[in-house]
Amino acid sequence: MSGQRIIVIGGVAAGMSAASQAKRRQPSAEVVVFERGTRISYGACGMPYNIEDPSRDIEDLVVLTPDQALKRDIELRLRHDVVALDTERRVVTVRNLEAETELEEPYDALVIATGAHAIHLPLPGFDLPGIFHLRNLDHGRLIKSQIAEHSPSKAIVLGAGYVSMEMCNVLTELGLKVQILKNRPRILRGWSEETVAVVVDELNRHGVEIHTGMNITGAEAGTDGNVTALTTDQGPYPTDFILQAVGVQPNVNLAVEAGLRIGETGAIWVDQYQQTSAEGVWAAGDCAEAYHRILRRNVWIPLGTTANKHGRIAGANAIGAGQQFAGVVGTTGFKFFDLEVARSGLGLEQARTEGFEPVWVTIKQQSRAHAYPGASPIQVTLIADGPTGIFLGGEIVGREGAAMRANVLATALASHMTVADLQGLDLIYSPPFAPVWDPVLVAANQLIKKVGRTV
Repeated sequence: MSGQRIIVIGGVAAGMSAASQAKRRQPSAEVVVFERGTRISYGACGMPYNIEDPSRDIEDLVVLTPDQALKRDIELRLRHDVVALDTERRVVTVRNLEAETELEEPYDALVIATGAHAIHLPLPGFDLPGIFHLRNLDHGRLIKSQIAEHSPSKAIVLGAGYVSMEMCNVLTELGLKVQILKNRPRILRGWSEETVAVVVDELNRHGVEIHTGMNITGAEAGTDGNVTALTTDQGPYPTDFILQAVGVQPNVNLAVEAGLRIGETGAIWVDQYQQTSAEGVWAAGDCAEAYHRILRRNVWIPLGTTANKHGRIAGANAIGAGQQFAGVVGTTGFKFFDLEVARSGLGLEQARTEGFEPVWVTIKQQSRAHAYPGASPIQVTLIADGPTGIFLGGEIVGREGAAMRANVLATALASHMTVADLQGLDLIYSPPFAPVWDPVLVAANQLIKKVGRTV
């Protein structure tokens, strides 16, 4: 397959991982990346922490520059938008956004890595200055400029997921009075009530107000043209800064128009080799589905870790490596204020929806041995299938040592362990790091009592 031409659509996490992997495995291949933006390969997940520090440039988050990509002999075309795909002729139509011209580009293998976009609420006034998304570096730069130049004092965060929690922390630290507004009755959808309660307490402790169960109707401008209030069915909420963090959607228009199969999740269907329904076409990252090890079917969980792994697999397979993506188990985490919050696997509601008969426990245990100073509580929630004892998922929240313990849960889930297997793990005991009975083991000891039979 020497000398084949590989086109990658999209130049961020999945796209550059695919391009780099293909070029590394087959140096003779011509690898071309089309990216409609001006940057490639940046750490979007680090944007909240960058925004918190006014002295840092948003460009600090760039992992790979265009010059570095060119040194790897990857042909990079920025400000080029792929507008059409013909899988039978194996050509893409590319629009040069600077020259305003179009041309057809042939390929032998194609990787679609078009990512996802932030959901924009189609409400009156939501195009006003002072209303932001946080999805790419341009969004991050605009937010930093707004805070530096206009010194907003009141912020409203719409949505209550991971980015929302992190930005509540950031905006509070920057001196803004922060409110969370959400139409649903609770924050952190899909998490246990016990974890949510700890998160709410932390938000309240830092002065963040939470308002749920309302309909947002629009935004109003002040005399200077900037946003001055968010309007709802419960009245207006004065503000001079609004962050829309209500979710993302996969960019699949190109795939849909090309006739590629779209999965039940709304993302591009792929098999475990990242192959789409079209021959010679792979998909990777936030635009594509991912195989779930517990559910044994495709899901859509857009995360940077998955995007990078997808890209490596797609790029390798574009030159015939035949590699298989192992799958995900839904491991996520975030830090805000003094809390670490993490999870892996299924939540209680999802476990029931998927047909399991879940049993669960929530325990609290100290993070260190009782005689070692500085210990703090860690709360662990574990879920299993009652009849079989198969471990299904868990959540961990605490002020130290919480997030990384979720990796134990992720490993157990990937290995399809039972509660008894989890209970028997040989976890570290050292007073500075854990008590004799690690919090995860304490939770497993309690959960096994609820399992319907010996496992």
